[in-house]
Amino acid sequence: MVPTANRFRPAVPARSDVTHRTTLSGWVFRAVISAHMAAIVGQPVFAGVYLSGDYDSLRRHAVGADIVTSIGYLQVIVAIVVWVRLRQARPFLATLALVAAETVQYFAGLNGALWLHPAGGDDRRRARRAVHRRVAQARPAARTGQNHAEA
Repeated sequence: MVPTANRFRPAVPARSDVTHRTTLSGWVFRAVISAHMAAIVGQPVFAGVYLSGDYDSLRRHAVGADIVTSIGYLQVIVAIVVWVRLRQARPFLATLALVAAETVQYFAGLNGALWLHPAGGDDRRRARRAVHRRVAQARPAARTGQNHAEA
């Protein structure tokens, strides 16, 4: 009699070493995904530094968005190659969904539609607080400068 646990376990087909190897298109796809993820990780960092008061980081965030979008479109092309060569559609469909969402974010950022941008409402509140802090810090310095000029 066969034990119950083995009766429901699917048989594992014997594979040769060749099927375990990653093809060149697979390696390129992995490399592009890694570069894409590294670029994506930098975006909230630049946005956070901008919201903390370093206004040059907005330019870095915009350049980062260009890089993320470009690598995303490259990833779509490589995913098509993976689909054609390896007959795997899932990487292409996942990439297409990701790049479509990134494209919406890209154009939302360009047009200033922060309500479409991730945490847009929270970003606006932080930005207003940062601006108010800077204005409050600048006012006493301006007043002391005026007092010296009057004297």
